[in-house]
Amino acid sequence: MSKSQSLVNPDNLSAAAETMRALAHPLRMKILGFIDKHGVINVNKIYNTLKLEQSITSQHLRILREAGVVESKRDGKFIFYSIRTKKVAMVVDTINKFLEKE
Repeated sequence: MSKSQSLVNPDNLSAAAETMRALAHPLRMKILGFIDKHGVINVNKIYNTLKLEQSITSQHLRILREAGVVESKRDGKFIFYSIRTKKVAMVVDTINKFLEKE
């Protein structure tokens, strides 16, 4: 493959970079690990179990939601979070393709 050809769509690479920026925070990684462990989890359980302030938790979840890493679903007055595994897999695939071209 010539240097002018690319395995990676530039838009996908840009989206992957934005997602990685959202993940590049120890507390967000801790929150993601907790969500991953439970599959689907109520936001109250997240901040109570991890001993975080509700406002801080909400701020970090908003960043993860905007990056497309997690999704939220409301059930009455409760909000549940889960990881968007297809989005995370797309990011991993994009980064792997980028690294393979070297």
